[in-house]
Amino acid sequence: MECCRINKVKKLVSFLSTCIFPDKTKYPIDETMLHDGPPHPSNEGYAYAKRLIDTLNRAYAEEYNCNFTSIIPTNIYGPHDNFSIQNGHVIPGLIHKCYNAKKDNTPFTVWGSGTPLRQFIYSLDLAKLTVWVMRDYHSPDPITLSVDEAAEVSIKDVALSVAKAMKFEGEVKFDTDKADGQFKKTACNKKLRGYLPDYKFTSIDEGIQKSVDWFVENYEKARK
Repeated sequence: MECCRINKVKKLVSFLSTCIFPDKTKYPIDETMLHDGPPHPSNEGYAYAKRLIDTLNRAYAEEYNCNFTSIIPTNIYGPHDNFSIQNGHVIPGLIHKCYNAKKDNTPFTVWGSGTPLRQFIYSLDLAKLTVWVMRDYHSPDPITLSVDEAAEVSIKDVALSVAKAMKFEGEVKFDTDKADGQFKKTACNKKLRGYLPDYKFTSIDEGIQKSVDWFVENYEKARK
C-alpha cells in the first residue's frame, strides 16, 4: 500500500474473504461486522492480516486521500479454478471427484452430510463486479460481492448439480464420518444491491455446467 501511495496509484482494490469475520456472530453477516470479534482459530493469522487491509484502506484515505478499497467475495468457482481434490475449494474439488467416479465406475463420494449451506459466486460475475468496483465504487469501506441470500444452497444440492452436469448416473454417497465444518456463513449483499439492484447473477446450475464442461474439455491442462 505504501508503494501505491508513493507511486500515486489511482485506485487499489484488495480482496478480503468471508472467513475473516468473527467466529461467534449473527447471520447474515455484513461489512459493518468485520471487526466485531475474533475470527475462527483455524483462520486467525490469515483473518487478522486481511482485516488490517481494511484498517489501512481507511487510514490511507484519511491521511493521504488515497482511493484504496476492498471487496469481500463469497465462495468463488468457475473455469480455470484449482480442481485439486486435496486442496481445491468445494465445487472444483467435487467436479474432479465426480469426473473420477464416472471414469472409474465408482460411487461419487462427498465428504460430510451435505447439509451445510453456502453462497457461491461464478468467477465471471465476480470479475465483472470487480471491474465495476474499480471504476465506480469510491469508498474505503469494504463491499461484499455475493449472490443474494435466497441463492444460498446446500452442499448436497451442489453435489447433485455437479453429478447432473457431468452426466454421472452412478451412486452419490455422503461420508458422514467426515466433518461438515461450519453450517452456514450467510452474507448480506444489501450494500451491493443498493448500487446494482438489477444485476443478474449466473445461477448455480448454469455456472456448474459451464465449469464441468470446461474441466472435461481441458482435463489434461487443468490445475489438479
